[in-house]
Amino acid sequence: MHLRRGGDGPVGEAGGVPPSRQRSALLATDLQDLSLLRRAAPALVAMVVVSLADYLSGQDRYLAPLMVVVPSIAALTLRPRELLAVCFLGLIALLGLSRYDRVDNLADSRFLYGAMVSYVAVTALSAGIAELRMRRAAAFAAVSSVAEAAQRALLRQPDPVVGPLRLAVRYVSAADAGRIGGDLYSVLDTPYGTRLLVGDVRGKGLGAVQTAAVVLGAFREAAYDEESLPAVAGRIEASVHRHVPDGEFTTAMFAGFREPGSVDLLHLGHVPPLRVHADGTSEVVEFPDPWVPLGLGHLVTGRPRPIAVPFGPQDVLVLCTDGVIEARGARGGEFYPLAERAGPLVHDGWRSLTHLDAAVAGLYADLLAHTGGELGDDALLLLVTRPGPDPAG
Repeated sequence: MHLRRGGDGPVGEAGGVPPSRQRSALLATDLQDLSLLRRAAPALVAMVVVSLADYLSGQDRYLAPLMVVVPSIAALTLRPRELLAVCFLGLIALLGLSRYDRVDNLADSRFLYGAMVSYVAVTALSAGIAELRMRRAAAFAAVSSVAEAAQRALLRQPDPVVGPLRLAVRYVSAADAGRIGGDLYSVLDTPYGTRLLVGDVRGKGLGAVQTAAVVLGAFREAAYDEESLPAVAGRIEASVHRHVPDGEFTTAMFAGFREPGSVDLLHLGHVPPLRVHADGTSEVVEFPDPWVPLGLGHLVTGRPRPIAVPFGPQDVLVLCTDGVIEARGARGGEFYPLAERAGPLVHDGWRSLTHLDAAVAGLYADLLAHTGGELGDDALLLLVTRPGPDPAG
């Protein structure tokens, strides 16, 4: 079932994380997504190294007791049963080395206590550690799944077409598992035109979730009731003032698409959007009178004022959060130059939904390449176009 009225996407996707995703989270958390051979490789390599060291040092040196490192290493990557199987191979190697060194008499304390008893004891202890590790990994994956479910419920993926707009989104939370990022967005088709909100809550975790829920909930109501964007922002400001602790704030960018050929933008301390033309040139939208973020409105007098920006059918509006423009380069540590990179990558996005999806994918891939494959903060990229009368083309 789709929530067509608001354009905020499939309700079914927001209710929770599919079982397959939960299982994948567990496997990745405990390295179980790797093959058995790859997970057993460290213990097997240790077994080979000890065997070679004992053999090459000659029969007058008894290094076989060093085989106790095998169960210790195996406890880091293997399940208990897998650990016992690998440790059995280590036991066979231990017996073989003891026979080679002529130290295989049960009456010899070096063999009985220094090798056999210690190896069996360490194996049993390592099996218990492996079981504990797996239980903790399962709990960790469960917390991650709950966090992702909350994120999906809060940020419902918008339909690719909302009102006259085409949309393409990439959102990645770089927070630790179990913690949720503070980026937010929503696109609604209202009686006053299609309205869009992109924001960034200060902080992470449950506090950020609560603040984002207040902001998004207020926006989803006010956008249908208030005629102007400043009035929408005022309603959200009032909700934040009532329900969010003092000192917490949310940067926000509002966009209203009412008349063809232009877009109304309201800036509340957020990253300015980028307008990309069909020829690949781009420009950062400048705001002569930017306003304070949501939650800090009581510190100033007056109201924010929107600006009207030309926005034609062959333009692409690029909105993002500071996790994009503040992404550090893997080599020199420089910020990601969005204004320079976006033009050539997204200028064809106005042509179709396929082109727009390819544009946001290419821009996100370029961002990852800039950072060396990892992001240090949450990152949201939202591309918007307003084509001609047939938005489904």
